[in-house]
Amino acid sequence: MLLLAHGAGAPMDSDFMNAMADAVAAQGISVARFEFPYMHRRRIEGRQFPPDRAPKLIEHFSRVVEQARSIELPVWIGGKSMGGRMASMLAADSTLQDSPVQGVVALGYPFHPPGKPEKVRTGHLGELTVPMLVCQGDRDPFGKVDEVSGYDLPPSIQVHWMESGDHDLRPLKRSGLSQSDLISKAASQIGIFVTS
Repeated sequence: MLLLAHGAGAPMDSDFMNAMADAVAAQGISVARFEFPYMHRRRIEGRQFPPDRAPKLIEHFSRVVEQARSIELPVWIGGKSMGGRMASMLAADSTLQDSPVQGVVALGYPFHPPGKPEKVRTGHLGELTVPMLVCQGDRDPFGKVDEVSGYDLPPSIQVHWMESGDHDLRPLKRSGLSQSDLISKAASQIGIFVTS
């Protein structure tokens, strides 16, 4: 079971999230998506709200994980961009007791804000006690190959670079690839990672 959180700006049923959930499910992995409270409020009220602060997002994610305990499947957590970051922060939380989380999957991890490579968001990653897979476009403005290769990431974190992909795994036209090609490749990597 992969509990998959959305990114900061798009809901759990965005085109990207729908395509990724379908592609991961095709790998034989059950996928459950959910929305953080601010996104649910956007949906109900039809207005834009910024994401809540990390502690509130992590608390909500933790409740989703607790609900998944009743399912008799290994539980993996992950998400798109901010959702993947929150998953990694939750998995790195040393106060969690008897966590069922087997590992983390991040799709377009926000290593730093675009244009601000000095504001690295990796401090908690050294606290992870479970494996993590990051599927990252090699053109992602939140962390490109030359930047991320310079980080001191723990060996339990695997970064799989998606050729010509941006933050949403959209490739350049000249690459001859499509977004669905990269989503399928990412899902295949997730399948290998989760079942190995």
